[in-house]
This record gives sequence, structure tokens and C-alpha cells, in this order.
Amino acid sequence: MRLAIREALRAFERAPMLSMLSITTIAFSLFAFGLFGLVALNLRQALQQVEDRVEVRGFVAAGTPPEASSAAVDDVALFPEVAQVRLVTEAQALERARRELREFTDVFEEGLLPSSIEVRLKPGFRDPETVARVAKRLENYDFIDDVRYGEEWVRNLYRLRNIATGAGLALGITFALVSIIIIGSTIRMAVLARSREIVIMRLVGATDGFIRAPFLVEGAIKGTLGGLFALLLTWVAVQVSGRWVMQVQFFDAPIALAGIVAGAGIGLLGSAVSVGRHLRKV
Repeated sequence: MRLAIREALRAFERAPMLSMLSITTIAFSLFAFGLFGLVALNLRQALQQVEDRVEVRGFVAAGTPPEASSAAVDDVALFPEVAQVRLVTEAQALERARRELREFTDVFEEGLLPSSIEVRLKPGFRDPETVARVAKRLENYDFIDDVRYGEEWVRNLYRLRNIATGAGLALGITFALVSIIIIGSTIRMAVLARSREIVIMRLVGATDGFIRAPFLVEGAIKGTLGGLFALLLTWVAVQVSGRWVMQVQFFDAPIALAGIVAGAGIGLLGSAVSVGRHLRKV
């Protein structure tokens, strides 16, 4: 292993320009994939924030004793889908309406808005079917006049999320395949540049494993450096976007580390395929 690492490092010294070309190509391929990942990450978070606003609201009939509404709130809180439930009194509803719709302050009079029970659902329970089921259970209380949860809005939101997930997976796989092809071709160039060395090693009796090891180490090192460079480029792109266009969230530490490991893995895989194909020909 030590010999393989030493030979891999010597390959960088023998052909620095080709090594830099390989690392740069890997970096820009992963950079393109990283940009797509950033878009997918921020789109998912934006949809998650919108999804967090999904709420079921049951309007309480006038004259309902407060004890009955409070008992219903305690009962609804026990639903497995419910994350939070609260009773909004008439006074609280009026205050909120006047605060959120200042231009219509004169319209809102005391007793105009009913009290309501507002229910927020846990993540994973915000699909249209679950929301409709919770709304139906809320309707079963005698003193609930009406239940609203924006049925059409919830269905469109869920449909948009499914479309975004499907498109993201398809584009992500496409970007990954293109990156692997480009990286494999780049490493193939490095292997061809050392084809004479491989032939000589084969003539003196070197095994395939012995010949392959330095190339695998070299591919892993190039992939790691390319991954680090791509991560740096992506971070710069985030800073530029935040300064001139809009704020976007960068990858957290586990995802960033996974990107570097993926770069090393792709470099290793590309080297294994290129060297294996070349060894079968000599």
C-alpha cells in the first residue's frame, strides 16, 4: 500500500498539468452536481416551510360554553396526527384580524368573528388524505359550525412536492451519470498517458492488482481534491448569490462530507474502470 501511495504521488510529479486537468474536470463536474443539489435542497426547504403552515381550523358555534371548547381542545390534542392545538377566542380572533389586515380595521367589529379551534399537524401527517380525516373528526363535534383547511391548496401543495421530488431524483441521477462519464474519460486520459509504463510492468511479471493499485490511489486522491475544490466553488456561489441575488442555505457538515467522499468514490471507480479496460487490452 505504501508503494502504491508513493507511485500515485510520483504520478502527480511526472504529469502535473494532466493531474491538474483531471482534478479541475472532476471539480467542475461535481460543482455542477453541487449546484443542482443546492437548488434541490433549498426548494425542498421552501416547500417544507409552506407545508408547516398547513392548518385545520374548526369554527365554534356562537353560545358554546367555554368548557365544551376547552374539553374538545384536550381531546383533539390526543389525536396521533396532531402536533399542536389551541382555542382562539372571539377577542383573540378580532385582535389578530385587526393586526394582520390593518387596512380593514374599521370593518371588524366585536362579535363579528367566531372563536375557533386551530390544529397543526405533525410532519408526515400533512398529506391531503390525513388532513381531510382530521377535519372530518373535528366536524363530528356538535358545536363546530364549519371546518376549513384549504383542501385545494393542500392538494396542490402535495402535488407540487411530488413533482419536485420526482424531477429532482431524475435530474440528480442524470447529473451524477454525466459526472461519472466525464470523470471516467478524464482518468482514462491519465491511464493512456502511462500505457507504456503499464506494458513494461506487465512484461516484468507484475500482477494486475499491483499495476492497478497506484491508479486507484491516484484516482481516489484526485477525486478527493476535486470534491474539496467543488465544495469551495459551491460555497463561493452561495456567497455570491447571497450578496447579489438571494439568500440560500449551504450544505450542512454531513452532506458536505458526503460530497467529498462521493468525489473520492467516483475517482476510485473511474480509475478502476479505466485501468481494468486498459489491462484487458495489453
